[in-house]
Amino acid sequence: MNTLLTPIPSRTGRQRGTTLLELMVALAIFLVVGGAAFSLFNQQQVATTRLQGQVGLSLGLRNVSSQLQLDLANAGNGYFQGINIPTWPVGVTIVNNWVPVGSSCYSTTTGYGSNCFDQLNIISADPVLYPAVHATDAAGDASPTSCPSTYAGSPGSATTVYALPASGLTAAQTAAKFVAGDQLLFLTSNGKIMTTAILAANGTATSKAVALSIYQTQIDGSNTLSNDPLDITACDRASVTVSGSTTSPACPPPPPVTTPPTPATVNFGTNYCSSDWIIKLSPIQYYVAANSDPNNPWQLIRNQNGVTSVVMDQIIGFKLGAAIWDSDLTSGYNTPYYNYQASTYSIGATPAAWNFSLIRAVRVSIIARTAPNYSANYTFRNTFDGGPYQVQGTVIVVNPRNLSMSDDQALP
Repeated sequence: MNTLLTPIPSRTGRQRGTTLLELMVALAIFLVVGGAAFSLFNQQQVATTRLQGQVGLSLGLRNVSSQLQLDLANAGNGYFQGINIPTWPVGVTIVNNWVPVGSSCYSTTTGYGSNCFDQLNIISADPVLYPAVHATDAAGDASPTSCPSTYAGSPGSATTVYALPASGLTAAQTAAKFVAGDQLLFLTSNGKIMTTAILAANGTATSKAVALSIYQTQIDGSNTLSNDPLDITACDRASVTVSGSTTSPACPPPPPVTTPPTPATVNFGTNYCSSDWIIKLSPIQYYVAANSDPNNPWQLIRNQNGVTSVVMDQIIGFKLGAAIWDSDLTSGYNTPYYNYQASTYSIGATPAAWNFSLIRAVRVSIIARTAPNYSANYTFRNTFDGGPYQVQGTVIVVNPRNLSMSDDQALP
């Protein structure tokens, strides 16, 4: 039997592929879609960078504001050793770098200058030596009839004063608490007279007393800024001259005024003894320091007892105003405003230049920025100074609770 085999048909045509035109159309569509995607990604990347910078800036300002509030609220802490002092010692001092009206501390060529930044000194007693010690004579008598008035006369020269041992401590233990470079506040028992000095050497113990070598003050009991870096008594003193404006070689120059303020009543002395106090201070200073990084030229520094820390980067403004005891003696009410120049403090119409004991509230203004971004795809420019960074500011007002405890009494 024959088998019929069916032949397999042969392929006479070729398989059809993608044409060049179709490939070009596909590439064009891909380029359009890919370009749009990359454009959106680039915009999102810039927005994310700005958002991250804004969040970091906000957190930084919030943190430094909290730290400032905590420190400022306790200004003047520890002065009052369980007694009701009729008046009060200074708890906050401010160094204002005044910017003339109509001018700016910012330059398009040099950026932000030192006039954009003030300095805040928060003064409190050192808790390591509490309660404070009483002044005495060289013999260490508990109730001496007199004490040598050798505190003043030759600023920068060392002299020796004496203190009784702290309660519960020996003279040697008390002497160990005093270290060269410490700043001391001398305060009379009624709180009406004070001066300050820097320790020239570590404290030493005698048989009954603690010998403290200090740099002398001026003849009126005030001091120079080199020996009074907290400016407790340096600027408000009798030697401040008045010539067109209130000026002093040791003090920041005040703004020009038509009627220059006269120095406040000198409230310092040179003879402390018996029930008067010698208080070791533990100050906190906030100031803006220059930095070597050109992209982060200014940093806000916190310094306490020589220990410094950077609390904020990218600072472009740090200004301090003080609400002071400014009573109108005829109407009997206070005028609420913040003074940004310590040389123009006054009590009503009475000038009281650099009288920091009048401070009742402090207004702190901080302006900071994000890190500059000079990349080609970062086209953002702020409206504050036109820089490639974001700018944000914050303002806090703090009432140091220790500085108004006698406001119901007569003016200082």
